[in-house]
Amino acid sequence: MAALWNKLLVLGFVLGFCLVSSSGELERFEESLKGDGSLTFLVVGDWGRRGDYNQTEVAHQMGIIGEKLDIDFVVSTGDNFYEDGLTGVDDPAFHESFVDIYTHPGLQKQWYSVLGNHDYRGDVEAQLSPILRKMDSRWLCLRSFIINAEIVEMFFVDTTPFVDKYFTKPKGSVYDWSGVLPRERYLSNLLKDVDSALRESRARWKIVVGHHTIKSAGQHGNTEELNARLLPIIQANNVDLYINGHDHCLQRIRTADSPVQFLTSGGGSKAWRGDISWPNPEELKFYYDGQGFMTMQVTEARIDAIFYDIGGEVLHRWSTTDPFFSIV
Repeated sequence: MAALWNKLLVLGFVLGFCLVSSSGELERFEESLKGDGSLTFLVVGDWGRRGDYNQTEVAHQMGIIGEKLDIDFVVSTGDNFYEDGLTGVDDPAFHESFVDIYTHPGLQKQWYSVLGNHDYRGDVEAQLSPILRKMDSRWLCLRSFIINAEIVEMFFVDTTPFVDKYFTKPKGSVYDWSGVLPRERYLSNLLKDVDSALRESRARWKIVVGHHTIKSAGQHGNTEELNARLLPIIQANNVDLYINGHDHCLQRIRTADSPVQFLTSGGGSKAWRGDISWPNPEELKFYYDGQGFMTMQVTEARIDAIFYDIGGEVLHRWSTTDPFFSIV
């Protein structure tokens, strides 16, 4: 009986969210600025490995930095649970990879999460379920949504369904496409919703967050489907930053043909050593093939990003006040 009730709760949540999506509006969440007019958050991706591959060590440093900066929330760029997502809302991996790992007082804030390709290999609705929120109120994962914080709006985009190979060459993996099929209608509606929301935004800064890379020097490289379909919308709507995970590294790219800064924070656990390739060294502003995370502070005047390694040491700093940053 309890299992049936859980399934009904999940179904109700999914149907409710589908109604929001079909109406042409992405669900919005409000965040308030601090008294000094700033907003500060952490970004981490590709983390859920039950503490293995230095996940616990990264989490500890995230907590120290998060407490020091008095962060407002945490952003997860996806691949929240390896290797195959969650099996259901009662999967112990939720506790073993999230609740029992990110225990530092500095991390007891809202977590805003998107789904990664590994999450789609499990029960997607489980990660979206309000049942997980009852287990840990920090957890909030949706396919696509918006955070509004006055001076900045963050647009979280479900990128996995864009990638052709997950449908045509899944390499033995089973993906949970419930809520996505028919695929082209889902993608078309999502792109329209994102484009509309970006056009209507009056925020000083616009940030798009997804799991998959658009530009990357890492193992996965560029995601061509996003370059073809999402990037034109991002550029047309004067988006300042695109933040992603997927490649297990930390990096910042600014290409010659785009004003968008491409930031990767996918070092939450297992990292890929020595896997780097980019045709124009001048465009690759920073690359680190180890574990770590990123912080971001936003004010009316500027955005400051800092990349940290597993020991909490600063690897790279970047600001919109840097001389080579331009705003369209």
